[in-house]
Amino acid sequence: MSCNKLKVICFSPTRTTRRILDAIAEGVGSEHLEIIDVTRADRVPEACDCADNDLVIIGAPVYSGRIPLTAVERFKALKSSGTPVVPVVVYGNRAYEDALIELTDLATEAGFSPVAGAAFIGEHSFSTDKTPIAVSRPDEDDLGKARDFGKSIAAKLAEGTLSSVEVPGDRPYKDRSPKASASPISNDNCQLCGACERVCPTAAISVGSLVETDPDKCIFCCACVKVCAFEARKLEVPRLLEVSQWLSDNFSARREPEVFI
Repeated sequence: MSCNKLKVICFSPTRTTRRILDAIAEGVGSEHLEIIDVTRADRVPEACDCADNDLVIIGAPVYSGRIPLTAVERFKALKSSGTPVVPVVVYGNRAYEDALIELTDLATEAGFSPVAGAAFIGEHSFSTDKTPIAVSRPDEDDLGKARDFGKSIAAKLAEGTLSSVEVPGDRPYKDRSPKASASPISNDNCQLCGACERVCPTAAISVGSLVETDPDKCIFCCACVKVCAFEARKLEVPRLLEVSQWLSDNFSARREPEVFI
């Protein structure tokens, strides 16, 4: 079968996952591309209207070996009836553990039919100059492999081979790490520009005469830290600084994308 319409569905607070999915979509090469970005709650569609000969690529970052709960909730709003899907996860160079099988299961439960899957590497949300973790990834080599993966998907569809794909991971999934009631904070460099508020996927940040952050809503995606042009947002939670240092010290060796088709 050929791909009638290509839909890219993503949860990508720092745009890292989105870059990978865009490259895969470029490799597939459909003339009809639709982007469904559910990073913000107000952009989650009520339905995902897909035909049997459409193709969906769905992607999310990995948080401690799982799909973030916010993404899980938003993906569950999407429904299909057998449309081929390619689940893709993006992790920060340590391990993706059960995230890919979790996303594949989510897609299956929503009525999609997984025909391929992949795990790519992106710069870790906790990465800083002091604790670098997979800096500047995905790089050109990663994006080239993503485009090649897209071409392989297109070839599989053209052959009419729609067999289900097996991806690694365990069921039941690993337990989620407890969420601390904390968040990044703004320092005196803050210009109250509102960029952090606009990128926050959980509406945890409000900017007025000062910046207020709801620590219980924060998911530590660090999109607010990455987007700040004035370096005013900092993640200074002691436990997470320890984790950042551990990741930087122990997972600096380059990992490569894994694809399953």
